[in-house]
Amino acid sequence: MRIVIVSDTHGKFAQLNIPDGDILIHCGDMTVRGDMGVLERFGKELEAKPHSHKIVVAGNHDSPFETDRERAEALLPSAVYLQDELVELGGLRIYGSPWQPEFRKMAFNKPRSSEALKAIWDSIPDHLDILVTHGPPRGILDRTPYYPTVGDELLLERVLQVKPKLHCFGHVHMSRGILERDGIIFANAASLDEKYNPKNEPLVIDL
Repeated sequence: MRIVIVSDTHGKFAQLNIPDGDILIHCGDMTVRGDMGVLERFGKELEAKPHSHKIVVAGNHDSPFETDRERAEALLPSAVYLQDELVELGGLRIYGSPWQPEFRKMAFNKPRSSEALKAIWDSIPDHLDILVTHGPPRGILDRTPYYPTVGDELLLERVLQVKPKLHCFGHVHMSRGILERDGIIFANAASLDEKYNPKNEPLVIDL
């Protein structure tokens, strides 16, 4: 099963060269400011892609999914939108969640190391093939220009318990890449660089 992963496209999804695959995953931040028009355009661009299955989670820039999920989700008719939910596609168990430690009072934020965030990650089910989150776990592909690590320590704890085959995310643009640890493939698929230029190719993982 070929998995194609993108993230943090911020209105520039159409500028990416998306390779063929079985499942196309977007790890959040489809928009810049939560504009419904941008989201509608993204939905049409996504629908034009030939992949059999499309998975989307929201990011901290995608506020419509937090404030008016029904309306926002309706703009993505070809995708399965996951918000703390599990789906089985092509024989794979896939779970998606948009939350991350608080960042500039944006969408899907919870206080870092809080009981609220712990409860969200504790809800991640066992026996997963793919985990999709917007933000990274602590210490894994989460370096920024100002801090050596900004990922979520509670997420890391749960991921190491669940041990999915693949954990994909974005959020931290400059740390795009793939890392294998503890039998897990970690993939930061941020498509735009720190200046919001679409310079990063989608990541492709075969499971």
